[in-house]
Amino acid sequence: MVEAFAVASGKGGTGKTTSTLALGMALADEYDVTVVDADTGMANLLFHTGLDDATVTLHDLLVEGVATDVSEATYDRFGLSVVPCGTSLAGFEAADPARLRAVVAELAADTDVLLLDSPAALGSKSAVLPIVLADRVVIVVEPTIPALSDGLKVQEYARSYGTETAGVLFNKVREGTADVAAQAERHFGGPVLANVPDSDIVRAARRAGEPLLAHAPESGPAACYRRAAARLDVRDGDGDAVADRFRSAVVPETP
Repeated sequence: MVEAFAVASGKGGTGKTTSTLALGMALADEYDVTVVDADTGMANLLFHTGLDDATVTLHDLLVEGVATDVSEATYDRFGLSVVPCGTSLAGFEAADPARLRAVVAELAADTDVLLLDSPAALGSKSAVLPIVLADRVVIVVEPTIPALSDGLKVQEYARSYGTETAGVLFNKVREGTADVAAQAERHFGGPVLANVPDSDIVRAARRAGEPLLAHAPESGPAACYRRAAARLDVRDGDGDAVADRFRSAVVPETP
């Protein structure tokens, strides 16, 4: 089986990478999980997983002839298979976003769940391709009106390519903002996966270079992410058929 989720948001700073890793670690209790940092322009998953010194990254896989096997850029961390992306401008400029299709197809042959940590905006081909490739999208938003508006734009764009919403995850929920999340539920497809509170524990995990569920596994936010993972309702799929779909996916033009 394999199902690919794009973890996406309409703006930066929503806690998308924290959420990707937390969902991945929670799902890894039951599934083989691979996490890919598909944000080729503003990658930071490597800083959350202690892979700052990774010698081969997604950037290398997206340049013809640099790395020939996905396994060269795949690292075992925290019970996950992690494909980090580099952070250099030169690597970003050299990378061909269209090659992500082949990378995802190869990963799909050897995992149960793929989580694509996606770029925050929809302004380039590299930003929208993870959403197009995914089976479903998890939309991470803060419970504010502008953030909700941006999240709904992500959902609308995803649906235009046949990618449905697995659910919405409200992050950095503060006192007085939970009502916004409750009112917004009817606008998103899928369930509200969780209302994750704003917490110094999450920031401490980020500073330590560790996923939240490794840094503070018994914390309130960690429990929220476990509930979110349980609500994702991972579906069985034909791995070969999914891989073929990835390989043939149409690379979208910039919106």
